[in-house]
Amino acid sequence: MRKGIVFFQDQIAGEILENEEGVTFSYHPAYLAQPGAQAISLTLPLAEMPYRSETMIPFFDGLIPEGWLLDIAGKYWKINPRDRFGLLLACCRDCIGAVSIMPIESHRHDQ
Repeated sequence: MRKGIVFFQDQIAGEILENEEGVTFSYHPAYLAQPGAQAISLTLPLAEMPYRSETMIPFFDGLIPEGWLLDIAGKYWKINPRDRFGLLLACCRDCIGAVSIMPIESHRHDQ
């Protein structure tokens, strides 16, 4: 399983994860409880229930670079261009716009 924290305007908005069933995005309850909380996308309105997809959720797929920038990212991090979730975690820490993704390490060393 791979995971990432989803930030919206430098605030933690939720979590995205990939497992054998597909991709899931969930808003954090604390984010939903904030006055004036905004959806990260029109296609992902604020909701307590998670969004699920057997493949990459289209909004997040749209954050991944394309063209020559995708080629550079694939070569630099040695990520298969068809590994959309891997590209999301590697390339979307500093996206254009209000949303960014930070990977969560699956094996923490401080435990």
